[in-house]
Amino acid sequence: MGLSEFLSPDAVVLDLGASCKREALAALADRAAKLTGLPAGAITQALMAREQLGSTGVGRGVAIPHGKIAGLGEIVGLLAKLETPVDFEAVDDQPVDLIFVLLAPVDATAAHLKALAKVSRLLRDERVREALRGAETTEALFAIAAETAQSNAAA
Repeated sequence: MGLSEFLSPDAVVLDLGASCKREALAALADRAAKLTGLPAGAITQALMAREQLGSTGVGRGVAIPHGKIAGLGEIVGLLAKLETPVDFEAVDDQPVDLIFVLLAPVDATAAHLKALAKVSRLLRDERVREALRGAETTEALFAIAAETAQSNAAA
């Protein structure tokens, strides 16, 4: 499963303006609603419910919020580079500036875990994180994420 199977160029946000975790998740839920046709409120609620279990801020300025959404037909990813880092209650207590949201159908447990592992592997790579932070267009953000994931899969 390549990243481009669940991340499309129109699901990439450059310089997302948010002052806190809730604002960032709500803005990304709005974008996800436009992509999926599902209500933004339900997406925000699913993401916030997951955050209540423990922060998805995995460290090094990265968060991977995820949730299962009723009515969703396939896994959908969104990638955002924030304008200003926000507190995400991350495991290393560092603010987050890269967010990769992963939404999955309710019954897609194995596929959801595979997608989550792929995103996690990608964003664990310091070179990838720095390249994403240096991207100046949504096209560059998408290309870095999709191409790096593809070349890592081939390796």
